[in-house]
Formats: sequence, structure tokens, C-alpha cells
Amino acid sequence: MKIANSFFAVIFFVSAFVQHNDPDPFFWMSIYGYGALVCILAIFRKDSKILHYAGLAVFVSYAIYLFFAPNGVYTWFSLHSAENITGSMSDDKPWIEATREFFGLLILSFAHILNLLFRKSLRNKRTQIVDQ
Repeated sequence: MKIANSFFAVIFFVSAFVQHNDPDPFFWMSIYGYGALVCILAIFRKDSKILHYAGLAVFVSYAIYLFFAPNGVYTWFSLHSAENITGSMSDDKPWIEATREFFGLLILSFAHILNLLFRKSLRNKRTQIVDQ
């Protein structure tokens, strides 16, 4: 799990850094920075379930909002046939940014879920050793 958290921490730090030219840079730098920080804490076993659950609450809530927002993910999927979102963003395609942000939140959520599952399996292993 240390390798996975190291990978996620690097990805999230890079993602935070490239947000400097976003329309709302401090918001997204904070989101990705939080994800990176929690992954680094998990590497050193200094994280807590509360940090993961708090991050998940924010990430999933905002992802749901972006999914149903006007010009959000649902619009991209239903009205624009899930067209390529890797091109440049423009005013005539506002769903591209919302969709990219949505997938970023899913990746952040995935990292936190992995950490919670790992913590649970580690706790179960420790319990089994003590019981024997």
C-alpha cells in the first residue's frame, strides 16, 4: 500500500500544481493537496479513518453535483455522446471541465477507499493474530 499511496501522492501533487491556471485554482489545489497529504500520512501510518471519510464525503458529494449539474457529466454523456474530452476546453464545450473534474474526484475517492479497505484488512489480520 505504500507504493500505491506514493503513486497517488505524486499524481495528486502534480494535479494540484497544474491547477494554477484553472478558473478556480485555490479550490482545486486544496482538493488535490488534501488527497496528496492524506496519502503521505497513510504511508507513515499517521492517517486516520476520519481523514479518509471526510475526504470521501466532500469528493463524492461534489462528484454527484458535477454529474447532474447543467453542462455536467450527464450532459456530456447524454447530449454529446460522450465525445472526446482530452481536447482543449472552450466556451462552447463547458461540459469538458466538469467531466474532467468529476473523474479527478473519482480517482481521489478511489485512493481513499483503498486506504480504508487496507486499514480494515490490516486490523482484521491483527485481530486474528491476537485471537490465536
